[in-house]
Amino acid sequence: MPDLKQFKLPDVGEGLTEGEILQWLVAVGDTVTVNQPLCEVETAKAAVELPSPYAGTVTALLHEAGETVDVGTPIITIDTGGEGGGEPGGDAAAPAAAAAPPAEAAGGPADAAEPAAGLIGGAAPGGRTAVLVGYGPRTTEARRRPRRGGEAAARASAPQATGTLAGADYGSGGAERPAPAAVTGTPLLTTAPDARSKPVRHGGLEVGRQAEAHALSEAAAPSAPATRGRGRPRPLAKPPVRKLAKDLGVDLAVLTGSGDGGVITRADVQAAAGQGAPGAPAAVPAAVPGGTAGAQRIPVKGVRKHTAAAMVASAFTAPHVTEFLAVDVTRTMKLRSRIAARPEFAGLKVSPLLFVAKALLLAARRHPVVNSSWDEAAQEIVVHGQVNLGIAAATPRGLVVPNVKDAGRLSLPELAAALAELTETARAGRTAPADMSGGTITITNVGVFGVDTGTPILNPGESAILAFGQVREMPWVHKGKVVPRQVTQLALSFDHRIVDGELGSRFLADVGALLHDPGTALAF
Repeated sequence: MPDLKQFKLPDVGEGLTEGEILQWLVAVGDTVTVNQPLCEVETAKAAVELPSPYAGTVTALLHEAGETVDVGTPIITIDTGGEGGGEPGGDAAAPAAAAAPPAEAAGGPADAAEPAAGLIGGAAPGGRTAVLVGYGPRTTEARRRPRRGGEAAARASAPQATGTLAGADYGSGGAERPAPAAVTGTPLLTTAPDARSKPVRHGGLEVGRQAEAHALSEAAAPSAPATRGRGRPRPLAKPPVRKLAKDLGVDLAVLTGSGDGGVITRADVQAAAGQGAPGAPAAVPAAVPGGTAGAQRIPVKGVRKHTAAAMVASAFTAPHVTEFLAVDVTRTMKLRSRIAARPEFAGLKVSPLLFVAKALLLAARRHPVVNSSWDEAAQEIVVHGQVNLGIAAATPRGLVVPNVKDAGRLSLPELAAALAELTETARAGRTAPADMSGGTITITNVGVFGVDTGTPILNPGESAILAFGQVREMPWVHKGKVVPRQVTQLALSFDHRIVDGELGSRFLADVGALLHDPGTALAF
């Protein structure tokens, strides 16, 4: 007997509210086991694989690759075949819940299909909710998210149309579909428990989520527009029209709908994109703000969205100061060649970044206040007991800053191995969220792009970031003569609330001294 379980998108432990499904790793009809990866999801920081909490057969993929899904929304249905999908015992209410259509996945009967205690998405000791393996449980109670806007109240107050079969299951054979003749006067609307459910059909009449929300809002309060739940009005348009707008790069928020009740139509979108029929009236001004011929719109989401928000918060919170230093690193480059030939570094990449990282760690040991953060609530400076060294890495999904935990305790070979693993994992998009939190100071290597220097922005929560430029041969005064030397530029940005000019200058000078003469490290 079929026993359908629905797996909801979990919070991976970083307080996220949504994630984009990058790709499915299973297909309908596949047999899966507990902890087998189901799909790859991009969160605000990285791409992670979601393991299955059930064992069974995949019966439905509720969202396509490329869709952004809110945390708590069902994404896949698995038939456990009555075996509980790895859950201890059985669930008497599971068959009834399994018969519910996908539109009812977010609440009501689907609640009976929650994973058992200890499994992903299920309850954990202390009223917490288990999340991804390795990320630990959330410290919140397991409960449904509240409905957005006022749609819950609108549904409660909206009058039911004559002939509506409340609770009828038209998709599972539990009841016959009402004849089209029953749809007279007021359209028949069966409201799904979650406003984000897919459109439902009643007697050949398809009502999109947005049109349904608009009709219900009109019944409860005709003057209240549909909103996103954050105070910003959400344009009224059916899903096919939204997809067309996304494909054509049209922002629905700037359109005025020509349909009934202000609903945006396909013609409105095509007119805005310049594809309307000749002589058709335009629904928007002729020039869209910020638009140019051949312009391309790139959605800001995932890692890029998080990076943008973090940089704005940092730039307008911490007073930045940047200092620069040109350093003769000829001796360090010669040492690099000798170190790379030693057996301890066999198979390891000995790059200039390794020596910059070591120099920064030694300088931070001498000036521990640089390795600090500002506690706004307590109005205190928190001097960290260890250095979690962040390395800014460019990835196809945007800039990420994973960090090496307690890097100061590592030997030079161990640090080389840690840096290599960190950068390779980041570029592959496999960095775990835990590896990108808790950083205390950062290095950004702009030299790999052939850039000399820059003015880096602090990683939020940190007090200093060091930019390392390219190492190139330049004329330099050495022993009273102008000779070619290997030179690099260092740029240190720091939070002036924590690090004053003297401390920042001394710290940068120490890093430069260690790179100019690596033997200086013996004096640290």
